[in-house]
Amino acid sequence: MRIFVTGASGWLGSALVPDLLDAGHRVLGLARSDASAAALTTAGAEVVRGTVDDLDVLRDAAIASDGVIHLAFKHDIAFTGDFQGAAEADRRAVDTFGDALAGTDRPFVLAGGLAGLAPGRVATERTTPAIDGSPTSIRSATAQAVLALAARGVRSSVVRLAPTCHGEGDQGFMATLVATARAKGVSGYLGDGANRWPAVHRLDAARLFRLAVEKAPAGSVLHGTAEEGITIRDIAEVIGRHLGVPVTSVAPEAAAEHFGWLGAFLGMDAPATNTLTRELLDWQPTHPGLLEDLDKGHYFHTPAATATA
Repeated sequence: MRIFVTGASGWLGSALVPDLLDAGHRVLGLARSDASAAALTTAGAEVVRGTVDDLDVLRDAAIASDGVIHLAFKHDIAFTGDFQGAAEADRRAVDTFGDALAGTDRPFVLAGGLAGLAPGRVATERTTPAIDGSPTSIRSATAQAVLALAARGVRSSVVRLAPTCHGEGDQGFMATLVATARAKGVSGYLGDGANRWPAVHRLDAARLFRLAVEKAPAGSVLHGTAEEGITIRDIAEVIGRHLGVPVTSVAPEAAAEHFGWLGAFLGMDAPATNTLTRELLDWQPTHPGLLEDLDKGHYFHTPAATATA
């Protein structure tokens, strides 16, 4: 298959592209910079220059491909005050892909999210997100629109990713927690720290996206999590041990002051299963779990910069 991938040079995309190529597929990768284009060329992919705002570029690339995997999202603006703007841009891109692929029976795989899906409950692939008009629910509505493309002749699926997609080189949530602990001199968690986050190694997540574009039935909801939920306190304890700093509770009202932008997310309780996903695609995560990955030490080799995505 000739597969068009947005976000192809990003954290997950840079693992997905080699996985696709190793499986015998051809890859067209969207690149918005010379550095991204060079990385894709080195990896063996074909380059499509543009951004997620270049709707004509997206349409033409989708038409020229046998399938689309949409990973790109404007995390740079989403986590610095304009989540709604990022979500609206994502919806425009998705609608463009939907129109381009309608009636073709070609696959379209969207990267969604598990965070906030079912607060305090264990989410399954059958859990339906609330659409309440909030900025974050725009992404949920976009995911629902992708699933609805099944009725228009698109083999559409949504992979709901765990909030932490970890591995060596990560500059996301876990790297930000490490950077915060190093800067503050304490490894913190909110309240009693019993809230849980699901997690997945990025190489396992990449394999799931490849399986989805290859064989997920139209309208499939898939869960990109290898572990149902790890408590934030357990994460904080591993970080504190590696950095040699105390592990302490932070009052919820001080979340923003202590953790910055991450404070808005750190208190979420968002466990999620992957049972149906494993059964549907025979997906078997094989890489280290989150705590084991943290214990490998690569998150602590050099001071981690506070991440924006």
